Amino acid sequence: MNRDTKKKIITKFANGNDDTGSATVQIAIFTHRINELTDHLKQHAKDNHSRRGLLGLVGKRRRLLNYLKYNKKEQYDDVVEKLSLKR
Repeated sequence: MNRDTKKKIITKFANGNDDTGSATVQIAIFTHRINELTDHLKQHAKDNHSRRGLLGLVGKRRRLLNYLKYNKKEQYDDVVEKLSLKR
């Protein structure tokens, strides 16, 4: 992921001007990286090091989604809808 792509994601999901680390921004960045790794693994099926990294990212995103689901339900619904994730 290059710098411009990351800035676009941050501006789209940020809650304020200086918001770069909120759960919604992190979930959006993780989702983008997960999609990139998924495409990579379709071409390189035996790349187990990248597969391990993918599983770690999926776990981190799941934990952040669970946090939003139980503490900030409106933000959770908004992020899931924007990123078209399963509930």
